[in-house]
Amino acid sequence: MRKISLLWGIVISLVLASPPLLALPAEDVEVIRNREYFPTLHRALQEARESIKVIMHSACYYEEYPDSPSNILIGDLIEAHRRGVKVEVILELGIWDEVNRNNREVGRLLSKEGVAVAFDSPAVTTHAKLITIDGDVSILGSTNWKYYSLDKNNEVSVLIKSREVATEIEKYFRKIWNSCP
Repeated sequence: MRKISLLWGIVISLVLASPPLLALPAEDVEVIRNREYFPTLHRALQEARESIKVIMHSACYYEEYPDSPSNILIGDLIEAHRRGVKVEVILELGIWDEVNRNNREVGRLLSKEGVAVAFDSPAVTTHAKLITIDGDVSILGSTNWKYYSLDKNNEVSVLIKSREVATEIEKYFRKIWNSCP
């Protein structure tokens, strides 16, 4: 028993003394709470000039509520595409019928307007909610693009201004994109 404790002590000491495996520089980090998410993301999408990459677990378009925040964000992607921004979106397609139905509808709307859309493999759940903009800004967090997430729930995200972080996130995005059926 003493040998095991000594071994764990050595392992813990090495871990605590080691530098982080992946520490990337960031120009700025902003915590986005609850109702701050929509205006922050809306503004960032409108300012995009080169590229937008989105992975979203659950997105909804509400035909009966054209001015809903999720509809506006979906419209922002379409408008960015029309401005010449390269927009790519990955949506979950898995075991939840409601999520599948909503994501397929959002995917159809975006695709119809020329936005590149992929659905993940039904064999894996893509629960990520992330956006990169212009290879410089990343927004990561818990917020789905649907009514409760945007208007009611306690949600938190971070906006990170860092080319290095965006590069790592975009590598992750591309890995999933390339695995989509």
